[in-house]
Amino acid sequence: MNMPARCLLALGALVLGACAGPRIRVQVDDATAMQRLQAREQALAGVQAWTLRGRLGVSDGRDGGSGTLEWNQRGEVFRFSVHAPVTGKTWILAGTPSHAVLSGLRPAPIEGRDARELLARELDWDVPVAQLVDWVRGRRAPGEARVEFRADGLPAAISQDGWRVEFLDYDDSSPPLPRRLHASSGSRTVRLAIRAWSVE
Repeated sequence: MNMPARCLLALGALVLGACAGPRIRVQVDDATAMQRLQAREQALAGVQAWTLRGRLGVSDGRDGGSGTLEWNQRGEVFRFSVHAPVTGKTWILAGTPSHAVLSGLRPAPIEGRDARELLARELDWDVPVAQLVDWVRGRRAPGEARVEFRADGLPAAISQDGWRVEFLDYDDSSPPLPRRLHASSGSRTVRLAIRAWSVE
């Protein structure tokens, strides 16, 4: 792992633990819940511009990284700004589904074919960024998925593309948006504790 990446890994386990929460009891999928989910996803599909602010934690079971996150999404164009408070380092990942640029790790920006490839190459992070655009809002990404529901009908968990995403809390917006989520695939985990949403 390169030295800039190591600078972002300090105290990752502590922050990951702080983001964790109790498991949510779920109910079995049923037709009514799926109808509610489809209506919810249609409403969320109409939101093309949004920003979230919170805390991010990433781990592969051995190493981890963490920091405060600001995520701006405008259609397919995204911009992540991650600040590691322990080191004072800030890096920015920006781009589209077919191109990404990572700034702040080296003197010059680093380019890649997509965000996932770039994070894996430069930080040793395997983060399904393309799917997270949907998951972070509590909706399925394109493709097959299994959904578990809470008693109130909101998604409790989505299993898709080898990942399981658990939604530990929602805000009171309409439709409700996740405040805490935990995505895992084997030993890999991504945790988000969202402090604020801004939807345009």
